[in-house]
Amino acid sequence: MSKTLQYGAAKVQGDTAVSSLQQFQWMSRVLVIFADADNAKASRQENLLMAEKQGLTERDLVVLRVASGAVAPLFGSSEALDAEKLQVDLEAPEVGVFAAILVGKDGSVKLRAVEPMASDELFSTIDGMPMRAAEASRDRDL
Repeated sequence: MSKTLQYGAAKVQGDTAVSSLQQFQWMSRVLVIFADADNAKASRQENLLMAEKQGLTERDLVVLRVASGAVAPLFGSSEALDAEKLQVDLEAPEVGVFAAILVGKDGSVKLRAVEPMASDELFSTIDGMPMRAAEASRDRDL
């Protein structure tokens, strides 16, 4: 069994773009972490990701945290976002419950996790995407 499944994550084949994240479409992948400010799972997820900033940069990944009715960029930048709209658009759990949701460059949901994921599991999921494979191939050719 893969670690992703052990973490309570599910790969998702999204078919519609998330309108509230349109500013990132075709430019960045977005990982949205939902939880209250003092949530231990969210803190653990953030620590795992922030230890891998080079990997986040290589994969054009923006990391956002939705907590206490606000959206805060943890890695990368963003224009103002509406926390409530993000929760609705991403079908997030109730306020205060941890979830990490990966949105691809095409704007669709690619992965949902209810437990913190190791960076290598997240990166493996991203690296398995056709668009990421094309990017990596193009980078090698430069």
